Amino acid sequence: YLIISLARAQEYQIYHVPIHGTIDMGLPYFIQRVVNEAEEHNAKAIIFDIDTFGGRVDAATQIKDIILDSDVITVAFINKRAISAGALISLSCDSIFMTPGASIGAATAVDLKGNKASEKVISYMREEMASTAEANNRSREIATSMVDEDLSIPYLLNLEGDTLTSKDVEGFSEGKLITLSTHLAVQLGISDKEIETYDDLLIHLNFADAETIEVTETWSEVLVRFLTNPMVAPLFMSLGMLGLFMEIKSPGFGVPGIFGLICLGLFFGSHLLVGLADMTEFIILFFGIILIIMEILVIPGFGVAGISGIILCFYAFFKMLIGTYPSPEDYQAAYMGLSMGILTAVIAAVILYKTIPKTELYKRLIPFTPQKSEEGFTISRGYETLIGEKGKTTTDLRPSGKVEIQGKTYQAFSHGDYIDKNEAILVDGIDENQLLVKKHNN
Repeated sequence: YLIISLARAQEYQIYHVPIHGTIDMGLPYFIQRVVNEAEEHNAKAIIFDIDTFGGRVDAATQIKDIILDSDVITVAFINKRAISAGALISLSCDSIFMTPGASIGAATAVDLKGNKASEKVISYMREEMASTAEANNRSREIATSMVDEDLSIPYLLNLEGDTLTSKDVEGFSEGKLITLSTHLAVQLGISDKEIETYDDLLIHLNFADAETIEVTETWSEVLVRFLTNPMVAPLFMSLGMLGLFMEIKSPGFGVPGIFGLICLGLFFGSHLLVGLADMTEFIILFFGIILIIMEILVIPGFGVAGISGIILCFYAFFKMLIGTYPSPEDYQAAYMGLSMGILTAVIAAVILYKTIPKTELYKRLIPFTPQKSEEGFTISRGYETLIGEKGKTTTDLRPSGKVEIQGKTYQAFSHGDYIDKNEAILVDGIDENQLLVKKHNN
């Protein structure tokens, strides 16, 4: 009896999956995991709780394919709205139910100025919507008119056999996109029924006694979606570039550089996982970072290598932000994100460069205040006798490096300035066992 009871319970598992907010590139992997799990456990159905204004077309297309390929019955429960990409996802489900006052439609694509996108993009979206609707015996005409306002529908018969025209449905007229209320969606066969609540839906589907599995995202899925969010991704890009910029102004390779590489690693790794980046972007970004590191550690000054590295990095970032099959909205988001990222990095770099050297923490880490002889010297090796001596740098001072004075080599600090190799210097102070020097003009 126990085995039979468990088997029956297994037959009546229902997966409840939220699709709320922006449709981003992290969502398809979450949906794929849920569908795989539901299939493995022989679930009775997957109910997608949908409330979205849309998002990335490529992400919605992936989700549509996952749902259409599912072996488990799929149900869209539109709880308020399924706009744009949300409409495509809803149409891919076996059944659609809508709460009172909900809406579905408005799936057109626009260009960077908010105008209708090119015919190539519109044609693609028309057929995506139409084929998805046809796959579940829904109206092709209505689906295409959700995308293209140039189309018109003279009339359609509703489920009761009544004729509906543009007087009944505004979107039937040329120049208008179709967005359907719950009432019209049910009349036209896009939605199966108006349902008040999720519990009412379970009763209607005879799933009231089923075990409901409330599916939530794992911490890694949440992290990836957070890192690939169009508002967050440019921030990590900015912090990464800012860290590398600060490293250029710091001696050796330390905290700013490590912090920058971690931020860039999080940015690239998350985009690689969701398919927004591939090996091409990885190679471009890798060479960009290598050029920047060479500029920091090997090549004196800041010139062709550093600038070329920054350009390569930003190009790789832009490619990652738009994805493999970008829509006009994706280009717009990428331009805005990249611009804001660069602007943020520049402003932050200027502020930090002006303020950090004046802080007590920076002075403790990189001291450059000369000590006076009347104050006494600590842990001295007799370097106070070198004050006033002239010499030259044997390495770049960034601001730390080595100098040669009277044929001997010493560790030295500049006063926070960059001094090239083989420049004439003057010792004007000491800090314990290191000389403090400045550029000397003969």
